[in-house]
Amino acid sequence: MANVPDAAVGFLLENLKQFVEYNSNLIGGVNKNVTKLCQDLDTLKAFIKQYTERQSNNEILEKLANEVRIVVHEAEDAIETYIYCESSQKSRNTIGRGFHIFDYVSDLRKVGKQIEEVSAKVSNFYQNKAHLGLEALRSEESSARSEKKKALVVEEDNVVGFEDEAKKVIELLTGESEQLEVISIIGMLGLGKTTLAKKVLNDPKIEYEFYTRVFVNVSQEYERKEVFLNILGAFTQLTPEITIMDDVRLAQVLRDQLKTRKYLIVMDDVWTTDAWDDLKVAFPNNNKRSRVLITSRNNPVAIYANRKIDPHQLRFLYRDESRELLRRKVFGQNSCPEVLEEYELRILEKCDGLPLAIVVVAGILLNHRDRTDWWKKVADGVNDYVARDQSQSNELIRLSFNHMPYRLKPCFLYFGVFREDFEIPVWKLVRLWIAEGFIQRDGDMTLEDIAEDSLEDLVDRNLVMVGKRRSNGQIKTCRIHDTLRDFCKKEAMKENLFQEIKKFNPITFLSEHPTLDTYRRLCINSNVLDYVTAKPSGQRVRSFLSFAKEEVTLPLDLISSIPKAFRLLRVLDVRSIIFTRFPSDLLYLVLLKYVAISCNFKVLPEKMANLRNMQTLIIETSSRILDIKADIWKMALLRHLHTNASTCLPKGKGECSPNVNLQTLSTISPESCTRELFERTPKLKKLGICGKLANVIQPNGDSTLFESIIQLEQLENLKLMNDDITYKLPALPHENNFPRKLTRLTLLNTLLEWKYMSILGKLENLEVLKLKDNAFQGELWQTDGVFRRLKVLHIGSTNLVLWKASANNFPILTSLFLRHCNRLEAVPHGLADVSSLQSIDLYCTNASVASSARKIQLLKLKMQAQEKNSKNSGFFLSVYPPDQ
Repeated sequence: MANVPDAAVGFLLENLKQFVEYNSNLIGGVNKNVTKLCQDLDTLKAFIKQYTERQSNNEILEKLANEVRIVVHEAEDAIETYIYCESSQKSRNTIGRGFHIFDYVSDLRKVGKQIEEVSAKVSNFYQNKAHLGLEALRSEESSARSEKKKALVVEEDNVVGFEDEAKKVIELLTGESEQLEVISIIGMLGLGKTTLAKKVLNDPKIEYEFYTRVFVNVSQEYERKEVFLNILGAFTQLTPEITIMDDVRLAQVLRDQLKTRKYLIVMDDVWTTDAWDDLKVAFPNNNKRSRVLITSRNNPVAIYANRKIDPHQLRFLYRDESRELLRRKVFGQNSCPEVLEEYELRILEKCDGLPLAIVVVAGILLNHRDRTDWWKKVADGVNDYVARDQSQSNELIRLSFNHMPYRLKPCFLYFGVFREDFEIPVWKLVRLWIAEGFIQRDGDMTLEDIAEDSLEDLVDRNLVMVGKRRSNGQIKTCRIHDTLRDFCKKEAMKENLFQEIKKFNPITFLSEHPTLDTYRRLCINSNVLDYVTAKPSGQRVRSFLSFAKEEVTLPLDLISSIPKAFRLLRVLDVRSIIFTRFPSDLLYLVLLKYVAISCNFKVLPEKMANLRNMQTLIIETSSRILDIKADIWKMALLRHLHTNASTCLPKGKGECSPNVNLQTLSTISPESCTRELFERTPKLKKLGICGKLANVIQPNGDSTLFESIIQLEQLENLKLMNDDITYKLPALPHENNFPRKLTRLTLLNTLLEWKYMSILGKLENLEVLKLKDNAFQGELWQTDGVFRRLKVLHIGSTNLVLWKASANNFPILTSLFLRHCNRLEAVPHGLADVSSLQSIDLYCTNASVASSARKIQLLKLKMQAQEKNSKNSGFFLSVYPPDQ
């Protein structure tokens, strides 16, 4: 636990340095003190890291870590309060804040004094480390580690079912290769990897195949010698001479013993690739079809151990398996009183197929198995009960958490801010991580790429579940199991990372929360309006988040309540709250990095440009147009601008430097798409354009719009949305006028003729083509040319009747989506010959289209069955409504 503040110190230190550098014009007279403070924090970071790597459960270190966290937060508060005051003073005449000069000078002196005090505290910590008794840790390190190891060995509970899983693993273990093979079972904690491995080990077929079978636990903190002794002891007698050997000699003895045997060694709970390298030297390749079976939570470990055979990914329990496990744990048999089945179903839905959660809940039900009221109580609070069982769920999760690199810890804990049934868009998660300061620069990679790598790391550790993936393999949406989410919430609250306000009662709230001064982030995912109506405040709150399901309209008298209450906000994500007019007090929040709001207004005021630290701005408005008066070119840190309306951007005043950070502009009006605009956005990756597109594209394909867009050498994603369906696009520009790196293209209401699809087929890097409603019109599409890189094709509402195409037109197509294609007669039969095609998804088409798709499905499955060593895992067909 003490190494979490190491992450906090590291992130805050780096963020403070960058923040001070960018706002140096506002630091003024205390700049020297701030520089000294950063130097002290740098030293402290190294000091804390040195000791937290040795010991993570020492009371002295935990106390020190807590004091460090307080000091760092004080430094952060001091600097940002100073900048807030300085900025407010400078904008006094222009914004009308009305600061009294006496108050301003007083605040300035207090902040300067506070920075001096914080700096002295930090220096004192480091200078007096020897007096804190930390040096004694070295002598205690070995015994403490041994005790910790014993305490943290937690075996996953019995898993009902998994016969099909065991069969697959047995087939892998009994393959024909004479060489030594490494087979891996991977999955998140609590899924039953250990139990499945034991089930396989004791299977009669495995007993017949392998005379020498050994199960050995490796775990997080193993002793190499102890592992080798455990394996040897399973099939030989351990003599005194063997027990006193060092690990190098033991490895050789073990190799010699295994050379003549056909063996199966189960290495349970291998954490790292280094651990595998450390142990594999003892397993000889004796050409006897010997095998090593690894279980791990981390996918990279399995891939590293054997790149030729894919790891076996352990699934969650099916509903009937979950039900059987719960019943056997509670009643000792696969049956349940009928009166309890309603609550049983609710419990199973919340456990979501995770055996660990089911076993924990079963333990709670066991002593009250016949009480209907108790089952109802447990069903209402499954998540609370699971998270409350420290001996099982929390200890298993903590094993993964403690072993996690410190850069990942705040990213993982942050999942707790989202509501439990929220499918998290990765673009949102990534941009929030960046705004919160969790992602640090590393070489030439963008912050977004680093953040996505961090997410993949958490997925590989089986802590985060993938919802959907994009055509390029990147994660599109993700979620976290409720058991893990509860751990994140509890741990984050301990560390003051964030505070969830779950049940708000205005009568008792103030007594239960006398002050919000210690809270850094607030998430309110229900009763949002009740909370805002109570007009709370928090001087140290940096993030105000709400992902509530229900939308609420903020009364006029509360429009500015949030910015007034939390003046040091960096992150404001309240898409569930509708602002009927622009909250003017938002203009004072100069520290804001991320804003996501819903509104009814049509104009963003000019003074919005004062928010110079802004990175992500998301505006969802009920208006069809949005006029941004603010000079966004003064926002040099702006990375992403999202709106759902046709947005007019201002022309830069005077000479403006290019914004090399800006990656997203979506959606803006065609009139804003000038050569001057795109000269200022050289790194733009995503562009959405919405408006009267017919006005900017000529019948011969000439276009001032595309003459400007062609400058965007980094553009990957382009959306063209025509908002006036009475005017169709007369043509498309020549393929050479599209940006070279374009991989994704979306068209909406453009009403193009199908002959222009041949131009899109010539885009050499196009992977995803989304033809949304009315993108093309005409009854016949005779596909010409070759879409060489196209993987995903989406066709929305259209009057298309006959579509002619062959496999040659779409050589690597993987997914086809048809939506509301009511007049289409059939999916082209030739697509059955596209070897890469994996899925067809039909929504509200007619019966003949569904019938043609089923014929393609049968052909695909037949061909895959005939192909030896086929890497394709079946073919997926979805038809809605399903009765077609």
